[in-house]
Amino acid sequence: MSDIPRSSPVTRLLFHRWTAGRVVPALARHVVLVAVLVVVLYPLWWLVGSSFRPTEEIFAHIGPWPADATLDNYREGFTAAGSVHFARFFLNSFVIAVLAVLGNVLSCALAGYALARLEFRFRGLVMAAVIGSILLPYHVTIIPQYALFSELGWVGTILPLVLPKFLATDAFFVFLMVQFLRGLPAELDDAARIDGCGHWRIFTRIVVPLSLPAIGTTAMFTFVHAWNDFLGPLLYLTDTESYTVSQGLQMFVDATGQSEYGSLFAMAVLSLAPLVGFFLCAQRLLTEGIATTGLK
Repeated sequence: MSDIPRSSPVTRLLFHRWTAGRVVPALARHVVLVAVLVVVLYPLWWLVGSSFRPTEEIFAHIGPWPADATLDNYREGFTAAGSVHFARFFLNSFVIAVLAVLGNVLSCALAGYALARLEFRFRGLVMAAVIGSILLPYHVTIIPQYALFSELGWVGTILPLVLPKFLATDAFFVFLMVQFLRGLPAELDDAARIDGCGHWRIFTRIVVPLSLPAIGTTAMFTFVHAWNDFLGPLLYLTDTESYTVSQGLQMFVDATGQSEYGSLFAMAVLSLAPLVGFFLCAQRLLTEGIATTGLK
């Protein structure tokens, strides 16, 4: 084979076969991925395009982009929800989401540190209870929680949506932090104790900086859940002034058939902007947290 000249027909034939064996499968994979991407993104593209269409033309055309784009849906969407400006709903959702993120990150990080680093009686039993609570459906606890918050006089406020986040009630994120902290070398804690650090300084000076990927993952999923949550605000928020974005979007849908779909789609597109922005800011921490959680 080494005696065959590089420019010989045999060499060219082998080269073409080798190239075809590598290029054709790669090209086929890319074509399939692009096709799947188009199918997945088409509903989103149709939503954005429909937000620039008049309401009467939204369901008359299936094309992803209107021929005559208009901004009327965006102008009318902020005032179409009644006496409350739609910007108020954005502010309410932002406040709830930020407080939920702060509460979940702080409480789950502390609970994860305690379960992963501290030695205390019944630690295994507590960890088993945390993991077991993940299997408990959220809807099972709705009635007891509502009765409790009603007795406390919190119905009609954001406290039922925010305060439990400061008590490490999201067992999944506690488990996430525990698995991540178990992958950190215990020698770091021993070295810190030799230097005179207590648990609080170890947590703030060593654990938190090294746990930023897991913290970013917790913050990202908590923000998305709090921003998109509809059932919680529906149960506990009774005043229109305190409605969130999800409740505000539902106000555009009228059971009598007079739904303002143009304004609904316009406000829905705007409601995606905070989620996209938060994801872009925390993308690196999110991918690192998912990739490294549970690995030693």
